[in-house]
Amino acid sequence: MVKRFGGLVAVDGVSLEVQPNSVTAIIGPNGAGKSTFFKMLAGELHPDAGQIFFKGEDITRRGVTAVAQLGISKSYQITQIFPKLSVEANLTIPALARRRGPFQADCFRNIRSVAGVDEIVRRVMRQVGLDARAAVRADELSYGEKRRLEFGLALATEPELLLLDEPSAGMSPTETQDTVALLRELRSAATIVIVEHDMDVVFGLADRIIVLQDGRIIASGSAEQIRGDPRVQEAYLGDVVV
Repeated sequence: MVKRFGGLVAVDGVSLEVQPNSVTAIIGPNGAGKSTFFKMLAGELHPDAGQIFFKGEDITRRGVTAVAQLGISKSYQITQIFPKLSVEANLTIPALARRRGPFQADCFRNIRSVAGVDEIVRRVMRQVGLDARAAVRADELSYGEKRRLEFGLALATEPELLLLDEPSAGMSPTETQDTVALLRELRSAATIVIVEHDMDVVFGLADRIIVLQDGRIIASGSAEQIRGDPRVQEAYLGDVVV
C-alpha cells in the first residue's frame, strides 16, 4: 500500500499477509509509517494506491464502522473508555453495536432484550480479568485495568482481527507482564496485529515481526531472525542488546 501526505510518502509499497490466530508485530523508529499503516487497516485512512483484503473481500474504501462490522477492531494507545460508566456498561456498548449494527428504528428498546449481549459482556469481562470489577466505574480503575478494559471494548465487537496500538504504553513492568500473558490467551480468539515499542513485549509475543523504516519494510521474520538482522540493529535497535 501507498499513502502520501502532500510531498511526504508515509507508507511506500508496504505489503503483508497475516495468518489466522497469529500475533504479528510492526516495529520501527518514530516516523517509520507504523501508525499510518495501522490506520489504513482500521479504515481510518484510505490508501492512495494498493488494496486491503480481509477474508477475500476488498475493504480498501470501507470506513471504520463498516470495517468493524466485518470483524476488525482496533484498540488505541490513548485509552478511550467511558469514564463515568461501569465496566459492565462500557462493554455493553460495543457488544450491542456488534449485535445490532448501524442505527435502527428500534434502538431505544430494552438492551437486555437483544439476544447475546449479556453473554458477550460476561465472556469479555472474564477474558480481560475484570469480572470482579463489573460494577466499578471506569474512572476508578487502575491504569492497567483501564488498559484491559480498552482491550475489552475491542473484544466485545467479537473481532476476527484485533489491531492493538502500543498495548503496553505507560504500564509498569508487572502490568506489562500481565498484558503479555493476556494477549497470549487472546490469540486463540482472534488474529492479533500490534504496533509496539517495547522490545520485550514484541520478542515475547510475536510470531512474526515486520520492521518499517521510512515507510518501507526493511526486514520481516521471526523474533530470532529480527534479533540478528544488522539492518534492524542499525535502523531501530541501535546498541540495545536483546
